Amino acid sequence: MIINAKTGHAADETAEMLVFYMYEDSKKIHETLEPFDVSFNHAISELLKNKEFTAKLNNLRALPTYGKFPSQYVLLVGLGKKEDITFDKIRQASGTSVKTARDMGIKKVTSVMDSLEILAERLEEWCQSFTEGAVLGLYQFKKYKQTKPEEEKEVRALTLLVSDKKILTPVKEGIKRGQVIANAVSFARDLVNTPSQDKNPTILSNIAKNIAKEQGVSCKILSTPDLKKLRMGGILGVAQGSTQPPKFIILEYNPQSKNQDTIVIVGKGITFDSGGICLKPAKNMDQMKSDMSGGAAVLGVFSALAKLKVTQRIVGLIPCTENMPGGSAIKPGDIVTFHSGKTAEVANTDAEGRLILADALAYAEKFHPGAVVDFATLTGACVVALGGIATGMLGNNEELKNRIKTAGEKSWERVWELPLWEEYQEFIKSDIADIKNTGGSGAGTITAACFLSKFTEKYPWVHLDIAGTSWAEKNNAYMQKGATGVGVMLMLELLKDWKKFTKEK
Repeated sequence: MIINAKTGHAADETAEMLVFYMYEDSKKIHETLEPFDVSFNHAISELLKNKEFTAKLNNLRALPTYGKFPSQYVLLVGLGKKEDITFDKIRQASGTSVKTARDMGIKKVTSVMDSLEILAERLEEWCQSFTEGAVLGLYQFKKYKQTKPEEEKEVRALTLLVSDKKILTPVKEGIKRGQVIANAVSFARDLVNTPSQDKNPTILSNIAKNIAKEQGVSCKILSTPDLKKLRMGGILGVAQGSTQPPKFIILEYNPQSKNQDTIVIVGKGITFDSGGICLKPAKNMDQMKSDMSGGAAVLGVFSALAKLKVTQRIVGLIPCTENMPGGSAIKPGDIVTFHSGKTAEVANTDAEGRLILADALAYAEKFHPGAVVDFATLTGACVVALGGIATGMLGNNEELKNRIKTAGEKSWERVWELPLWEEYQEFIKSDIADIKNTGGSGAGTITAACFLSKFTEKYPWVHLDIAGTSWAEKNNAYMQKGATGVGVMLMLELLKDWKKFTKEK
């Protein structure tokens, strides 16, 4: 879809569909809509007066113009109360409007941005959010579906119409940034939605190489001999049961950056998780192709860094393997030795994500990071605690946690902090190793983070458990059932205007 901005007046605009946005608590219709109301014998005013249309968020009403204007349809879209407007409600209204247009067979849409009553100081950010909602609202994963040409419905062009030429530049800048970010999210969604047969560790490594080549990023792939040399027993141990060899993806952007923090992003890359010897139930096991959502988020972020002109040095680490119950699979009671030298007793082979992350987090020390953030579909306990609404957050640095919380509110990939208190460390003590990889039935998300914390003691670190937020069970305004691409928007928002901070915890 081509997205552009132009100046003009709605009544003169030639478009298949003109979209106007309305607030629930507005006393009157916006001036841009008045010519249409007059021409329609005040039908729009009557709809509002009789409450046949209320401007609650995502409420819609399409009206044909019957040739009275160059446009064919007028679409009214509700925003809810003006005092409650957020960036995410802008995304929702935008996504809802373009999806409605697509389903009606409309190919060209013009959105009347004046009707949003945008504050001048937030214009670029609003237009960024609007663009993100439009692109993500139209996202569909149809790679494996046959569709007849006559059944294809697609919005090919979206125009953001404004009346003042002075604001055209920030509107265009918002569009540009919004497209880059939404395309990065869509890329991550595609990776997660792809079946595991088409994204084993080797394939995922090749995808990383392609991103690096396109974006001017360095990429190094560690294979089994390298992992053995580095004593990465966590990755090697989990990989034992699979015929697919493990890989460790190392991406580096802007390595020559001076006097700025190096930020390391770690993503769990289990390309399929059967649970290993501790086999998962058959129900919903097909969704375990999504256990590399953290790795997909890292790849999505790296696909956008150069386009957004991020100035920091960014390192991406993705440990990749399958977790399968083969004859050589790691067994409950086995001991693994990590890159750091620490040992862990494997109490449950389905707690494999923390084993591969432990090696990656220990390896992160090599880059002398100013901050480390990991994304992982780590625990079912986090889904129980927070559902699909919030990502679980735990970490060792208050400032980093606060920055992530702020970025989450803005990107609407919200986080909720859980405690990482010393008392919880008792749960993962082992009688025969330094630690064990499960802490029992209680506080599962916290004890998983306690395990990871043993490998992050030398730098500021935050762990984000995306087990609940990485997968959507139903469609919404700008989400299709399936992969959400969570983490990409949050991380890119976090990196925007990053300011160096002390490493004190």
